Amino acid sequence: MTSPDLPFVDEHEVVVAAAPDRVWAALVATLDRAFSRPAATAYARLVGCRPVGASGPRPLTQGSTLPGFRVTIAVPGSRLVLEGRHRFSTYAMVVRLEPDGRGGTRLRAETDATFPGVAGGAYRALVIGSRGHLIGMRRLLEAVRRRAEASAD
Repeated sequence: MTSPDLPFVDEHEVVVAAAPDRVWAALVATLDRAFSRPAATAYARLVGCRPVGASGPRPLTQGSTLPGFRVTIAVPGSRLVLEGRHRFSTYAMVVRLEPDGRGGTRLRAETDATFPGVAGGAYRALVIGSRGHLIGMRRLLEAVRRRAEASAD
């Protein structure tokens, strides 16, 4: 967790048959692509995200932004922390890459967030309670896995 003020929401994990440096490259490219699409930018504007757009150095590193996220920590091959907020939530995603002991990488993504007030509670029910967040995170991690394993061949 990046802040004691943000409670744990969930964690997802996938094992990738590639070294951490390849997984890192796949991670930052996949995040940049996924969150820089027009639909992501439109959603960020709709809910009042800060930041609302993509900016800063590429590939993603500390100080880079995506719609809804600012990169606050970037340790290539090891750890990436994205933080953001909007009208209904303040949140962080902490991504860790760890060797799995067999030449691959364990890729874990933890979400921490707070959803203040009645509107925040309704938003949490809509996004977390509907399993939309779970599905989105699993798809994101699988996209990273596929990209990293394809680049390792």
